Amino acid sequence: MNMSFMGKKVYKTWMHTPEALSKHYIPYNAKFLGSTEVEQPKGTEVVRDAVRKLKFARHIKKSEGQKTPKVELQISIYGVKILDPKTKEVQHNCQLHRISFCADDKTDKRIFTFICKDSESNKHLCYVFDSEKCAEEITLTIGQAFDLAYRKFLESGGKDVETRKQIAGLQKRIQELETENTELKNKVQDLENQLRITQVHASPAGSVIPKSPSTDIFDMVPFSPISPQSSTPTRNGTQPPPVPSRSAEIKRDLFGAEPFDPFSCGAGDFPPDIQSKLDEMQEGFKMGLTLEGTVFCLDPLDSRC
Repeated sequence: MNMSFMGKKVYKTWMHTPEALSKHYIPYNAKFLGSTEVEQPKGTEVVRDAVRKLKFARHIKKSEGQKTPKVELQISIYGVKILDPKTKEVQHNCQLHRISFCADDKTDKRIFTFICKDSESNKHLCYVFDSEKCAEEITLTIGQAFDLAYRKFLESGGKDVETRKQIAGLQKRIQELETENTELKNKVQDLENQLRITQVHASPAGSVIPKSPSTDIFDMVPFSPISPQSSTPTRNGTQPPPVPSRSAEIKRDLFGAEPFDPFSCGAGDFPPDIQSKLDEMQEGFKMGLTLEGTVFCLDPLDSRC
């Protein structure tokens, strides 16, 4: 068995119905030999070295009287969960777009492994299991789940990642301009207040300051959002454009339009950090998942877990 997704070879005959993996999950019982960091996301030699390392460590622990822990695997389009079979506590949650390589032992029929990129450290970790002669079936189930997850990703908007990225960039720029516009208005208001204070101190005692609208340092009538605007034209002969009101419920940008959420439209509902998630999933699915059948038991010691 040697197949690749997002590449030339694809395995089309799957073991489970799409509904079983998309609406539910497929459970498997296995023994968990552990996980170890590897330098590459793919490669038969990479997983072979990791399996030998973990088997040797497990052999040492077994000689000390420690048993290999049992786990339950729940495989679906949302990932591969590793749980305690009794308490159902999730020990590891490996998302499918982070799994890059999956292999089973074609001679032992028990050992299988996969490489997954850790969500926190971004390191590649190799997980190794003893599955009671179900290694190939579990490997194929992970492959089918990956295939379905990738299709769902495309249907929910994955094709438009670049377009969404550009829209998000424009939206961010609009917010920056709006902030800059607000800061400039505040500075102008401060200068106007300083000018009024200076005029008050400079006026003769007993004199009355005219009530006509004063002008700012740009010789323009200052705008007050509370009182209606004056119809008196400014010196440059243009009427100041009306500034849209800002209600407490709806915030508008400097063009008077409601902020556009590029991710509220479309087939899928996404979390607030949609852009980073989409980029991460696009990168993971683009790398693809490689399934291989190989030989891990290279000497008598390797065959004992």
